[in-house]
Amino acid sequence: MEMKMVNWVPLLSCLLIFGFLANDCSAAFTPIDNYLIACGSSQNVSIEGQIFVPDSHQPSFLLKSQGDTVVGVSNSSVVSPIYQSLRVFTTPSSYRFNIRQTGRHWVRLYFHPLPNSVHDLNSASITAITDKFVLLSNFTFKNQKDPYLFKEYIVNMTSDTFIVNFVPSNNSVAFVNGIEVVSVPDDLILDQALVLPPSAPFNGLSDCALETVYRLNVGGPLLTPKNDTLGRTWKNDWSYLHVNGSAVNVSVSPGTINYHVGVTPETAPNLVYATAEAMGNANVLNLNFNITWVLPVDPSSIYFIRLHFCDIISSAMNELVFNVYINSSIAIASLDLSTKTGDVKVPYYKDFISNSSSDSDTISISVGPDMLAEITNASLNGLEIMKIMSSVDHLLPSLHSKKSKMVIIIGAAVGSLTAFGLITLCYCCFVARRSKASHHGHLWLPLPLHGNSHTMTKVSTVSQKSGTASCISLASSSHGRVFTFQEIMDSTNKFDESLLLGVGGFGKVYKGTLEDGTGVAVKRGNPRSEQGLAEFHTEIEMLSKLRHRHLVSLIGYCDERSEMILVYEYMANGPLRSHLYGTDLPPLSWKQRLEICIGAARGLHYLHTGATQSIIHRDVKTTNILLDENYVAKVADFGLSKTGPALDQTHVSTAVKGSFGYLDPEYFRRQQLTEKSDVYSFGVVLMEVLCSRPALNPILPREQVNIAEWAMSWQKKGMLDHIMDQYLVGKVIPASLRKFGETAEKCLAEQGVDRPTMGDVLWNLEYALQLEETSALTDVDENSTNHIADIPLTPLEPFNNSMSMIGGVNSSTDDDAEDAATSAVFSQLVNPRGR
Repeated sequence: MEMKMVNWVPLLSCLLIFGFLANDCSAAFTPIDNYLIACGSSQNVSIEGQIFVPDSHQPSFLLKSQGDTVVGVSNSSVVSPIYQSLRVFTTPSSYRFNIRQTGRHWVRLYFHPLPNSVHDLNSASITAITDKFVLLSNFTFKNQKDPYLFKEYIVNMTSDTFIVNFVPSNNSVAFVNGIEVVSVPDDLILDQALVLPPSAPFNGLSDCALETVYRLNVGGPLLTPKNDTLGRTWKNDWSYLHVNGSAVNVSVSPGTINYHVGVTPETAPNLVYATAEAMGNANVLNLNFNITWVLPVDPSSIYFIRLHFCDIISSAMNELVFNVYINSSIAIASLDLSTKTGDVKVPYYKDFISNSSSDSDTISISVGPDMLAEITNASLNGLEIMKIMSSVDHLLPSLHSKKSKMVIIIGAAVGSLTAFGLITLCYCCFVARRSKASHHGHLWLPLPLHGNSHTMTKVSTVSQKSGTASCISLASSSHGRVFTFQEIMDSTNKFDESLLLGVGGFGKVYKGTLEDGTGVAVKRGNPRSEQGLAEFHTEIEMLSKLRHRHLVSLIGYCDERSEMILVYEYMANGPLRSHLYGTDLPPLSWKQRLEICIGAARGLHYLHTGATQSIIHRDVKTTNILLDENYVAKVADFGLSKTGPALDQTHVSTAVKGSFGYLDPEYFRRQQLTEKSDVYSFGVVLMEVLCSRPALNPILPREQVNIAEWAMSWQKKGMLDHIMDQYLVGKVIPASLRKFGETAEKCLAEQGVDRPTMGDVLWNLEYALQLEETSALTDVDENSTNHIADIPLTPLEPFNNSMSMIGGVNSSTDDDAEDAATSAVFSQLVNPRGR
């Protein structure tokens, strides 16, 4: 196939004339963490204006181990100075970086085997890992054509320390030439994307690490890091075009690109949006004519795909309308860029999740004409493909089998049953978007405040405080106190990063202090999150109706200035996960763990049975179980919650949402949600509590990656004690462990109908606690799975109507009645020997 020839003179002139614009942009973002390390170097290394310091510059960088050596060359012909030195490791070694600002960071690694008289570095087998992700596994330059390797990852860092480990494997050595750990904007990659096929939203990208596989400046030349505010490299797309003659490059002056809300130079440089590939034969009659890019990928992995668009072709709005395809599946139908952005020459992007096509080890991206468009043309400006590491690679227990590649494809078959509904929904959304053509971006709108049963009531009060006039929010409604934005600013010291408690899909969470000294947790929504509005409404609507000792209480909210802020009670001991692994907190005792699980189960049982219609949490995990100062567990984060099925229904049909590693396999396959989906997720939590390890851990051998599958294999052998937290070994009564394992096993049943209710789970956990507390007594039937000896099983009944009601939902500010009802079942166990 003959490579198409392009006249770059006009474009290169633009680059020279407007180069200063890129330089000005580069100052727009300053990373808080900016570690550039030249490994093994004895002096600073300058690369395109950036200074890489020796890894010995600060002792805290390199955690030394025995046997590491330094290799360097001078006057080398290597492509970059960063490759002129390296450090060799004969034993596992680590680099540690102090993280001043949590959130997403670039992690970039440089490798080039320099000549060495001691070790054959071409045969070195390198493994690079962090505490959560495998960055590189057994890589060797042996038989590799390219003597250089550059790896780029984006990792969400949630602690103040980041460690990358280099492990020699296969009785060899490891080495590294350079390392970068650099902050990126939190909203560079949002928590949501669209899964294809079937078309369904997904939340949870903040829990994943991404590895850059392709980053293409479509229709334009190579862009080096100095052209990008985030130091990225954008390659040309020529070699990936399926048919070279199908596209022609178009370009405009970079200075004419107008960024709007939601897209910034950090999303992609204006040099990317100023060039594009358009149809080589515009206005063709054959509507099957597409521009297609074919990119080889690993078929066993799943990928994050970002498509960059900018209408630099049209002279007026609504002229360019086309279709976008990923692996022959429709990704965006009738994309009218000017309607999306409000004008021409305004950047726009869309994120997707997909794997390779069913018949090849490639991902194909296509753009082509829309049959209803007056002008038949299509274009693409930029393309990024990143491998989703860990969580998505091991999405479900079965994903590591040969069937793993087909999960999304199987989902497509299931999703076809709802295709008509999805098409209708897309059409409605398209019509709605067109009606908002005057808007230049996605903005959150204030909540409806009309005071009816389905909206929120807001009252503002101006009060005199200490003789000064200040606007103070004293109002409250059925949805909690309405805070002014100034009150939120005061309580968090203007969102001081030192008060940051965590970062989630909705946004950042800060510790705050109200005027009366009350500690609160303030969750500030990310305005670029497309799911934020729905989650904001859901969280307020759900929590304002629920009052329970084991549910985190919503104090109020703020929706001024297009902000979406939720204020909760402060949970002093943070998420359960922090007490299980990943921190230096002291380990929990077995009794504490049981009591925490029981508390969380009570909260979920209340959700499922304490209302006229059940509530399904849909995101049960150890980070959403919080502990107060007394280690009382409370379920949190109701942004994904869904009202359960009506009495005449068995399930709720809805798009799959949740967190990988905790997803109910049945819900994922059928998109049918029930209370038993929460039960499955809680079963994963039980195993995390027992084993003190993540639900998914790709560093471990393949059979151990998914805790649900791994733990169940040991449970079925009756050897759960072999994988439990080492701290607990010898400290747990076998009968209590046996009952706990049986309970988790039932929760993790493949079919929802085979799982217990949360009431049954709660009952069995209480039983496990009683077995632990009465361990000195031996006449309890330890092998019982359904009852305590001589005591018939009395499942917990749904909460009765004598409890107070808030908004039509049973509620109680004091759940002692529930605890008493639960405990009554076990009152006869206080002295079981007497029975």
